[in-house]
Amino acid sequence: MKNALKNEAGTDVSISALTTLILQAMHTCDEFDDQAFREIIADIINQSEECRSLSLEEKRHLAVTLFNRMRRLDILQPLMDDERITEIMVNGPKHIFYEKNGCLFPSSLKFESSAALEQLILHFFSAANRPLNEAFPIADLRLPDGSRANAVLPPIAPDGPIFTIRKFTGIRPDIGYLIETGFITREAAQYLARSVVDKKTIFLCGGTGSGKTTFLNVLSMFIPGNERVVTIEDSAELSLRGITNLVRLESRLPGPDGHGGIDIGQLIRTALRMRPDRIVVGEVRGSEAADMLHALHTGHPGSLCTGHANSCSEMLDRLVTMVMAGSTLPYDAVIRQIAMGVDILIHITRGRDGKRYVDEITEVRPIKDNRFWTETKYAYKEGIGLVKV
Repeated sequence: MKNALKNEAGTDVSISALTTLILQAMHTCDEFDDQAFREIIADIINQSEECRSLSLEEKRHLAVTLFNRMRRLDILQPLMDDERITEIMVNGPKHIFYEKNGCLFPSSLKFESSAALEQLILHFFSAANRPLNEAFPIADLRLPDGSRANAVLPPIAPDGPIFTIRKFTGIRPDIGYLIETGFITREAAQYLARSVVDKKTIFLCGGTGSGKTTFLNVLSMFIPGNERVVTIEDSAELSLRGITNLVRLESRLPGPDGHGGIDIGQLIRTALRMRPDRIVVGEVRGSEAADMLHALHTGHPGSLCTGHANSCSEMLDRLVTMVMAGSTLPYDAVIRQIAMGVDILIHITRGRDGKRYVDEITEVRPIKDNRFWTETKYAYKEGIGLVKV
């Protein structure tokens, strides 16, 4: 994006100079919302000699540009505003891609420099008190609108800062809509709804961007509204509705001195002291699985969790590995506790055409011969869809 535009007289209107004037005007205000900030921008533009010859439409465009640069995601904001776009991938200042309807497309948008892109990234991470610098060049963030962001700075990224934003999976959090679009059948949805009410512990698995978190939000709608629920996440993005007694916990990375970090395992142990009816973990990915398993065996059934795996059986194997990494239990004790703690596994997939759908629902049975025993309740059949087995 250029740092200046020309007025009708052919003179450059400096966006940087206007930005400085706006920042100076902001010092006279204690607090201001977006509307007040827009008014400050409009006043500066109207008072600027450079902007006098701009047309009304050009002034509006300039005001939007300044607002997006200073309060939003700069040139990326139009991509954020497009509801059809689910992911934005910035591979340095000159190469931007986005996902729409499950397919990737290149964007013509470009940042003016690596420094401009890095400044934008650092603005959001510093505002969220998330360390991102030479000592910590990789970090995750939850943006103000709930989107997830990941950033990688040079020299880890030699071609310029990398900024990836996952907005939404394209799945509207409404079970009726999911049934209509073929994400899940009505029969399977009713089965899962009953399972949530009956306090079955459910583990959702699938690949990156398959829709696990969004479907977890949908299933949480069946949790009785009078229960106390604690959610635990790396970056808070769950949106549980209809639950008034809700506690949300979010992990924290260590500070520059290496201290002050709070991980998922610590939050699970803390949640046990909060008298929860259910614990919802946004994603189990490491040794915290041992703490989660302990929670399931201390009077907290009905939990909902997500994890990365290519199938339900693979998710069970990954759980074993994660639990053993966080405990001293032998293998046979681990699989026995997992079999007793996890009731249902759901696998979600994303097809080559970008369509997302549930392709397997499996119940976990008591172990036999020191092995997991499962019963597939629903499976996806090509050309037919999800059918009861």
